[in-house]
Amino acid sequence: MKLPRALSPSAHDFINEDQIHALCALPEPSDLRLDEILARAASKTPLKMEEAAVLLAASSPHQRQRVAAAARALKDAVYGNRVVLFAPLYVGNLCRNDCHYCAFRRSNKEAVRATLNPDELEAQVKALIRGGHKRLILVFGEHPRYDAEFIAEAVQRVYQIREGNGEIRRVNINAAPLDEAGYRRVHEAGIGTYQVFQETYHHATYAQVHPGNTPKSDYHWRLDSATRAIQSGCDDVGIGALFGLYDWRFETLALVKHADVLNTTLGVGPHTISFPRIQRASGVDGHFEHAVSDEDFKHLVAVLRLAVPYTGLILTARERPEIRREVMALGVSQIDAGTRIEIGGYTAEGAQRLEREQFEVGDTRPLDEVMAELLEDGYLPSFCTACYRLGRVGEHFMSFAQPGFIKRFCGPNALFTLAEYLEDYATPRTKAAGHALIQAELALMKTGREAAEARLAQIIQGGARDLYV
Repeated sequence: MKLPRALSPSAHDFINEDQIHALCALPEPSDLRLDEILARAASKTPLKMEEAAVLLAASSPHQRQRVAAAARALKDAVYGNRVVLFAPLYVGNLCRNDCHYCAFRRSNKEAVRATLNPDELEAQVKALIRGGHKRLILVFGEHPRYDAEFIAEAVQRVYQIREGNGEIRRVNINAAPLDEAGYRRVHEAGIGTYQVFQETYHHATYAQVHPGNTPKSDYHWRLDSATRAIQSGCDDVGIGALFGLYDWRFETLALVKHADVLNTTLGVGPHTISFPRIQRASGVDGHFEHAVSDEDFKHLVAVLRLAVPYTGLILTARERPEIRREVMALGVSQIDAGTRIEIGGYTAEGAQRLEREQFEVGDTRPLDEVMAELLEDGYLPSFCTACYRLGRVGEHFMSFAQPGFIKRFCGPNALFTLAEYLEDYATPRTKAAGHALIQAELALMKTGREAAEARLAQIIQGGARDLYV
């Protein structure tokens, strides 16, 4: 007989569906009420779910434009024009779950199953380093083989790999929820953020798409996972919802509620929030009743930025390049690029194959092409990991991020990692755009310019690497 899994001492189901549904039905606010909530958001104060619902209810083009403009201003105030880049690396797609929307579900006979062995893992990491990456998220199916020890050993191996001037400096995790001992083990291995997405916060929909004879069917074990991780010592956690499973308004407000619960009960909110939209997948029915339109998608991203100002918002390569370019301006602070999600995909030749993927990737451009576009659009691409290695994580990070002081550190450090990329990996187009942006950023510096210029000279002329403040 299966023993019940131990939830955290403070575990409770904080998703009140009647309350959230009522908030989803709010009429469009008056301009005066909208002004009130936007002013509160501009102060960099996290919003309560009820306040976020007012922004979410804005439906006219005029009001949505105001929300979007406020989101852009808040992102600039907290993070500046910095955008962090990373790559996902799928380590294994064995899975005991049978999620209706996922190509890796156990009943899908079309899926090609594989798990990277240590040498194969090293080959994938070296390929990513040669492309210019310094930050990864390792992705695992939910299977007994991928326990905390397996994850920890994979993380430790990744950190040991060197290729030319490069190495991976930050390893995040996307895997099944762990118990407290498991979270302590992966924290000891030096992980960055541990991501667990609720997928949908709506109880009936959750039960419908996660069959009851699977590990993932336990809604409350999953809902409590971020709390257990933080209480077990993990400094940073990531939450998210898969938009398209249920009403996008409901999921947006539930994410805001989840962030608020973590912040108020533990003193630290989520380090990142992800908001992927459901996409076509091998062996999956392509009809999605709650599919989110591009306009609603852009609006929910703006609302999340205003509601949770301290958190990193992750826009994934599920989206097409043109949509990514539009949504970037609404407060996004992290994206993946050069993405391949097949097992062993980074050393594979040819186009990506749907039967080897968890879902269809919308943006398959190489990292350098994405870098060039970001630079030409005025963004500062960053591979910086200084905060994590200097202890600016968890509650300490929030103490910097909430008042907006973090960009004093992140701006210069982003320039240093950009300069590394330009010298070691960039094409001529990207290199020219990158050096132009570096000069423009230096010209805007009110303090610390001489120190930044000295470090940049060490990198560009002196060959130094991994400099940060």
